[in-house]
Amino acid sequence: MKPMCEKVIPSANSSWRFVKYELPNIDFNWHYHPEYEICLTLNSSGLRYVGDNIEEYAGADLVLVGPNMPHTWHTEPNDDGSIQTVYVAQIPKLWLEGLIDEHKEFVELKSMLDLSCRGLLFGSECTKKAQELFVNMQKADPFNRFVQLVSLLNMMKSDPQVKILSSSFFTFGHRTDVGIDKLDRVIEYIYNNFERAIYAEELAEIAHMSTNHFHRFFKKRTERTLTTFINQLRIGKACKLLINSNHPIAVISDQCGFNNTSNFNRQFLSIKGSTPSAFRNSIKIKHVLS
Repeated sequence: MKPMCEKVIPSANSSWRFVKYELPNIDFNWHYHPEYEICLTLNSSGLRYVGDNIEEYAGADLVLVGPNMPHTWHTEPNDDGSIQTVYVAQIPKLWLEGLIDEHKEFVELKSMLDLSCRGLLFGSECTKKAQELFVNMQKADPFNRFVQLVSLLNMMKSDPQVKILSSSFFTFGHRTDVGIDKLDRVIEYIYNNFERAIYAEELAEIAHMSTNHFHRFFKKRTERTLTTFINQLRIGKACKLLINSNHPIAVISDQCGFNNTSNFNRQFLSIKGSTPSAFRNSIKIKHVLS
């Protein structure tokens, strides 16, 4: 199932789009767009899909999704028939990044926006304050709505409870930039070759280190062993294929560099908490129900 590209039109007299939805339930709508999106979901419970991350949620849910990251929420009607509310702010990439380039005051947002390419989930305190700001946005004129948006972004960038949702590989069109840093060169090499067996010795040679030194260096810089890092990339790629293709699981296992399907199933279960078939079926079922 491929995500649909959504066309986003800014609100009247604004450079970005603000909208409030009041719905009996949220339909499954697997989509992406080139804008940054802040989404606050209230009075609902169901499943949140961001990239290859699928999680249950309930109550207030605040997420920042970066450009071109597929996402959706899906809920059933509340038992008491109450309305579910969704506030959405969709911010053009070039406009927001232009603010950062032209005004030093916005530079502190860059780190958060870079991470948003994987989807960010915010903590309960930040979410509660975001609700107040979104309510104020609804009543504000375009200028004051922009002021509220800046306040929201400022609050979100400082949230100590923020959580990254999707795996590092699941980004549309993203490639790690080649730089002079040794780790950049190593990770670029891994991204280009992880479909086959990769050995520490060849990576150590790229980094101009001994193999033992490289293992210590890699774990210190990434907080993961080389094997764990490569398996996470492979599982991220597998999630993308499970969502966007009808290839048999055995074929996807081979395409992602696993030596056999049993090992693929074991690693997938360890990292994602479900089997590859259950992961794929969870999306297909929600799509049929929507």
